Amino acid sequence: MICTSTVVAEASSLVIEISADKVARKLVPVCIELPAVLGEAKQVSLFEVDSNQRIPCQIEAGSPPKVWWMLEHLPAGETRRYRLTAVDSDDSKAGNGTTAPAPDMTATVDGQALAISIEGLPVLKYQQAVMPSADPAKPFYARSGFIHPVFEPAGRAVTEAMPADHMHQHALMFAWVNAEFEGRKVDFWNSHKEQGLVRNVRLEDIQVGPVFIRFKARLEHVDQTPEDGPRVALHELWDVKVFHRTDGFLFDWQSTLTCATESPLKLLKHDYGGLCLRGRDEWNIADGGEFLTSEGKTRANGNHTRPHWCDLSGPLPVTPVPQAPTASKATPAINGTQEPATSPAPWGGIAVLDHPSNFRFPQPVRLHPHMPYLSVTPAPLGPFEIEPGKPYITRFRFFTHTGKPEANVIDQLWADYAQPVASQVIE
Repeated sequence: MICTSTVVAEASSLVIEISADKVARKLVPVCIELPAVLGEAKQVSLFEVDSNQRIPCQIEAGSPPKVWWMLEHLPAGETRRYRLTAVDSDDSKAGNGTTAPAPDMTATVDGQALAISIEGLPVLKYQQAVMPSADPAKPFYARSGFIHPVFEPAGRAVTEAMPADHMHQHALMFAWVNAEFEGRKVDFWNSHKEQGLVRNVRLEDIQVGPVFIRFKARLEHVDQTPEDGPRVALHELWDVKVFHRTDGFLFDWQSTLTCATESPLKLLKHDYGGLCLRGRDEWNIADGGEFLTSEGKTRANGNHTRPHWCDLSGPLPVTPVPQAPTASKATPAINGTQEPATSPAPWGGIAVLDHPSNFRFPQPVRLHPHMPYLSVTPAPLGPFEIEPGKPYITRFRFFTHTGKPEANVIDQLWADYAQPVASQVIE
């Protein structure tokens, strides 16, 4: 993204122009650096210049701070201008009486997990507490620090945690397999080996606004093999943003790994590792789930290819699903009983989009030959190290959908993710 913070005069109101460049934009988040002249503003208002429509926006604290909003549509090659103004409070009414929408974004922490919903629809949960093993005789499968469930827009989960056949797979997780730490072999992925584990340390910095819900989580990658007791090999910070979009849920996930000691973590060549995404257990049958990549490849021919994105989808049960209060629908009463609305959609899934800044981009994908699970990882391309003083940063964007994946939609989402809108201050 090109963000311009140069201003022509001291002011509390500026006109910002964004450019779609060669990418058509539709229902995507836009982010610009907050111009220096507005840098002290606690709240800002945003109006589209041509329509004078107020647009919900949100400040992300940082250095420099940023302003986010959702862009409904901007054709390729076109520009749009907005007036950005510092305001005293997050009032819903502008001076001319224009009312800004107030989307319902909710984050709830109950001691076990952080649950995020949009307009009453569940989106995802981050598991902060330890989820006990489903098999008491195998306590080593207990784990914290992963995302599950992840829902598609009709309210049905598209992920699975601790499936019976591979209890070490926990929906959306991040762990390395073939590692060496201080001369010891460590596997942080396969819990049953009891060599390594990844655990949540704490949840922090939850921010709820009209554009996104953001949370950060601290995790540890622990080497369990030393004779004198476990030793933390890596510290990890997750930074997750869930954006206000309901036709398909959209969220960004970023991991920053840093060495916990002066020793590097050596990652050896392996078929999988890094990001894990496990689909519903019902998809764990012949032809029960499908993969599709940006190159049009599938389970049959896509393993260890290097696409820009990969989608995992499968059939879903037709069950009552939650409805947003503003879009609630119910079936006619039967024998005096109001029946809950149901979704007729028999399919749903989740796409993972690889960011161009990732190490060895585009990273290979491990598409399992029969299970509904994939890994996005640089490990098949050879060994590498996470070194002290050099953070290892990984970024992905996720999109959940009801129905079969539409390649053109995911292509557009990836193009926007890889080439964000350019912006400049006009006046």
